This record gives sequence, C-alpha cells and structure tokens, in this order.
Amino acid sequence: MKTVIMAGGKGTRISSVAFDVPKPMIKIEGKPVLEREIECLRDQGFTDLIITVSHLAEHIINYFGDGSSFGVAIEYFIEETPLGNAGALFKMQDKLNEDFLLLNADSVFDIDFNRFVDYHKSKGGLVTLFTHPNSHPYDSGVLITGEDGSVDRWLTKEDVRPRWYRNRVNAGLHVINPNVLDMLDVDVEKIGTEDQNGKIIKVDLDRQILKPLCETGKMFCYDSPEYVKDMGVPDRYESVCSDYREGRVQAKNLKNKQKAVFLDRDGTINRYVGFLRNIEEFELLPGVAAAIRKINESGYLAIVVTNQPVIARGEVTYEQLQEIHNKMETLLGMQGAYLDRIYFCPHHPLKGYEGEIPELKIKCECRKPKSGMFFKAEKDFNIDLSQSWMVGDSENDIKAGKAAGCRTALIGVADYLQDVTISSLEEFVNQF
Repeated sequence: MKTVIMAGGKGTRISSVAFDVPKPMIKIEGKPVLEREIECLRDQGFTDLIITVSHLAEHIINYFGDGSSFGVAIEYFIEETPLGNAGALFKMQDKLNEDFLLLNADSVFDIDFNRFVDYHKSKGGLVTLFTHPNSHPYDSGVLITGEDGSVDRWLTKEDVRPRWYRNRVNAGLHVINPNVLDMLDVDVEKIGTEDQNGKIIKVDLDRQILKPLCETGKMFCYDSPEYVKDMGVPDRYESVCSDYREGRVQAKNLKNKQKAVFLDRDGTINRYVGFLRNIEEFELLPGVAAAIRKINESGYLAIVVTNQPVIARGEVTYEQLQEIHNKMETLLGMQGAYLDRIYFCPHHPLKGYEGEIPELKIKCECRKPKSGMFFKAEKDFNIDLSQSWMVGDSENDIKAGKAAGCRTALIGVADYLQDVTISSLEEFVNQF
C-alpha cells in the first residue's frame, strides 16, 4: 500500500522554533519529525512512499534521497505552485490505483497502521478517518456518526453544533480509495493555474473531497486512543518533545499492552439519582473532570463500564442513552477531560414488567458483576487487565473488576474485597 505524506506547508505558525527549515524537518529529540513518521511506517511494512514537497523542498529531498538508507522507497511530487492540500492527489492520480494512506508531515504519531487499514477494509467504504477524543473538543471540528461509524455530519469549530455531542475529532490521518477522486468534477489541468480573477486554483481536502461524503455511508471513523498530535505551534511542539522524552508517544501504540482505569458511571462520575432516565438529572460530581484529566495525562485509558437496565426496562431508548453520554462527554470536554470509550450493558435478567424489551431481558455476560465489558475493552485496546483498575461505588463494580483480574477501588465504606477504599474518584487519582 502506498503512503502519501503531505510535506509542502510553510509552517508559519511555528517559525519561531525553526524558520530556516521546512516544518517536517524540525527536530524532536534530535530527529526530524518526518523521519520519525517514516520509521513508524517502515517498521509496520509501509515502505512505498510519495512525499509532496514545496517550501524549502531541497532540505527534505537532500536529507532522505530515494529513501534507501532509511529502509523505504521514496518518490517526490514537487509543487511548483500552490495546489491546496489535495491538488497533488489529482496531479499524480495515475500512481494511486488502490487504497492509500494520506498523512500530514507535521503530525507526531505512533499508531498501529495495520489495524487502521484492516478496519477500513472491513467497512468497504471510500474513506476512513482516524479519530480520537481530545482535551479541547469545544474548539475543534467534531464528527457525528451513525451506529455503524459512518460519518453523518462534519462540524467545524465555527459551525453551530448540538448542545451535547460526542468528543470525536479528526486527527488528520486517512485511508483513501482513489475512486473518490473520480467523483469530483475537477479539471486537473487547471489546478495550479489562475482563474479569471487571478487566484490560483487549488483543491481543499476537507471541503471538496471529504465533507461531501457525509451521509453517503462511504466515509467512516476509526476511533483510537493512540498518540496523534499536530506540532504546528510552539506550545504543542514543546508538548510533543516532552511526550517523546517520557515515552508517552510510543507507549500509546496499540501494538503495546495498554493500562486502563475502568470507571462506573452513576455515583462515580455523575450524581447518583437511582435509575437515570432524564438527561436533565445528569450532573457531574465535584472534582470528577479534574480526576479524569489526570487519568488522561497519566497514559492510562479512561473507560466507562456501566449497567444500564433502563434500556431493557423500556424506560430509556438507545438514542436517549447516547444523548446522556453525549452530555457527559461535552461537560468533561469543557474542562479538558475525555473518555476513551464508553461500554454499557442494556440487559436485565428479570422478566414480566410492563413496557420491557423482551429480547433484552436475558442473563448476559456483560452485566456487572460479570466482566464481559472488560474483556471487550481488553480486545479492542490490547489492555493488560492485571495492570488496570476498576473504580466504582458498588459491590458489583468490585466483583466485576476482580473477575476481570483488575485491581479495584471502592467509593464508599470498606464492605467488599476491594484493594483500596476511597471517598471519591478525585481521591483515587491523588493516590494512584
């Protein structure tokens, strides 16, 4: 599979760090960011590269050459005039005859690309976007998807968005089927030339290629907690340098075993009100956002595992539960915290109640104190459960965590066989 790396940007926002080299050649812990990207790709078998270059292109070409000394094969596409961030794709369309990776050269990442590509193939779409939660969704573009992960809406930070929304942000890594380029009415010969008003004709990736795929069922999100960060401004550059020094970038690759803090929802994250049926009753507990933010910063995954029998009881629909969870993610995001995944059990074992959903009234393996949700997370994220924690406020939370092989922390009194007794999630993160 070919990989196209867009390396033609001028990097004006980060010129204070290095003004005399192109942005992809800025060093992170002694090595250009583009070299780190190439190493990540090479080590996973992605060695057929096309690099688009423009500003100070000779620095990149002279450093990498044909790629042989780096264990890859590199072709270059030189933009003599600005083509936009997707114009080059049309100019070299003859080289793109199968699915390809499209990456930004100013992103710092370490992800399992084979897992990403396998997901794309399983969906059979034209485009798959690498998406993740971040600490500032309120000023990022967010993606709204259907149940199958297909993109319904793409909201920029300027768009009016729903009151409550899922923290799902496009990270700028893509798997693209070249057939998508044939769907656009683009005169390839005119790209890079002046229009009648004297403006250079360019092609914008998001606006002209990706966003029109919304609601077509042909573009999907691949959600992952792996490390992807734009280093295009000085503050973020310093942040990624620190993350490299501390080993956080490499550790988040899902090829490596992950550690997680599993969290109960009601009574742990939000105020306990019994069966939560009304979204207006959802209220974060004091200190929870700060505690989850510390979990995010620690490198542990923050994963919710919650029993929601209100679904089986017919008191809350799946759509209403999703909206409650959207509210939880929105409120956390406003305070710089995020959840890596939310798992819920919709079942209940007891039958015979008015309004119930018969097919959900079953004995299942996911309802705590069973550990099915933990094992699903273990598979999804390659988690080492023995190095993970379960934090909750009930006996079932502790039993489920123990059965999964996790250490456990109980919010409340020391009635069960937990490892730690705490008064709140905030106290837990201050201890662990």
